[in-house]
Amino acid sequence: MAWDFETEPEFQEKLDWADAFVRREVEPLDLAFPDTAAPYDRRNPVYKKITDPLKAEVRKHGLWACHLGPELGGPGYGQVRLALLNEILGRSMWAPNIFGCQAPDSGNAEILAHYGTEEQKRRYLQPLLDGDIVSCFSMTEPQGGADPREFRCRAVRDGDSWVIDGEKYFSSHADLAEFLIAMAITNPDVPVHQGASMFLVPRDTPGLNIVRLAGLGHEPLGHGHHAYIRYEGVRVPRENLLGGEGQGFLIAQTRLGGGRIHHAMRTVATVRQALQMMCERALSRRTQGGPLAEKQLVQQAIADSFIQLEQFRLLVLYAAWHIDKGHKDAARTYIAAVKVQTAEVLHDVVRRALHVHGALGCSNEMPLAHMWMTVPVMGIADGPSEVHKVTVAKQVLKQYRPYEGLWPRAFLPERVAEARARFAEHLEREVGNL
Repeated sequence: MAWDFETEPEFQEKLDWADAFVRREVEPLDLAFPDTAAPYDRRNPVYKKITDPLKAEVRKHGLWACHLGPELGGPGYGQVRLALLNEILGRSMWAPNIFGCQAPDSGNAEILAHYGTEEQKRRYLQPLLDGDIVSCFSMTEPQGGADPREFRCRAVRDGDSWVIDGEKYFSSHADLAEFLIAMAITNPDVPVHQGASMFLVPRDTPGLNIVRLAGLGHEPLGHGHHAYIRYEGVRVPRENLLGGEGQGFLIAQTRLGGGRIHHAMRTVATVRQALQMMCERALSRRTQGGPLAEKQLVQQAIADSFIQLEQFRLLVLYAAWHIDKGHKDAARTYIAAVKVQTAEVLHDVVRRALHVHGALGCSNEMPLAHMWMTVPVMGIADGPSEVHKVTVAKQVLKQYRPYEGLWPRAFLPERVAEARARFAEHLEREVGNL
């Protein structure tokens, strides 16, 4: 029976190298260049000069683009190994780019690999895989959020072209991207899962206008790289339709599934950092005659955080294992489950760590307040948690059936009567011996 919690020694060596490399070479980039979009800026010569040698080191150690198979230039390690690697990469904002597995480029590369023409692969996919350009996934709309049933952005066939009109919100890094993958409704008369399509849109296409750039909650108003886009008569060639007409929803669900599990993988690292800071603070700070570590409520916070982290980590690895095994239904359930837990575990552990640090934890001189601001992002990114709870519930309910009759199957009077009838002979003998 195969039941193992160990990592192969050969891959553990790679993880040990990555751990030291990220700590020594990559984490300092977060401090020197803290702009959240900096890792995606391929036009900055300073960034290129610094990161190109680091990327070369990653390639030399066989850890570049681990999410991809050998046919796309990756090692094909699978999701479990990627999860173990992401426990390390999640410590650093720059690390996913240095290791060639940053979102949304990882998912967009897979879309192009499956549905792009040879010319599109030459012009966009290979530079994306090489880390020379970045891309954008343009799906969310201002009036409908992430619910495709509320989408209004339309694409209409006109000869050998498609013409796109509509608005998209939070199209991250559109201002830095070489191309966008946009979802638009091509047939409004059928359900959205049959009437939405995906298009490759070069960034310099006329009519693709960035209205403004939004930031996250910790960034000042007017700063950020999450674009509000207006598509105004954006004309793209017929071959820029990715997949078949009406396959946009299927494509989106495929790529978003990978994004959800990767968010969870990296959140394991963030939560572990918060727990580490909490423990160090508890051992270092004194109050009311003794160290914080001796206070039972602080001990409870540490214990609860450790337990939540380890449960979450195992759930993430189990979801990754289902993906690697090709268990599609189970993978869908567990991806949705970890998506929900990503925000909840992050919320609980970071809140405790911040609280133990007191005023310092609330300040901008510790990373905890910034971590705290990522909690709502994790609850919204790639679909709100509530939607994924519905997915989990529906999948779980498929394993059960309603009971017939008035009483549930666990109704004790009937079960006791059945049990007594089964063992009536023995029960009568026992009574008779009294």
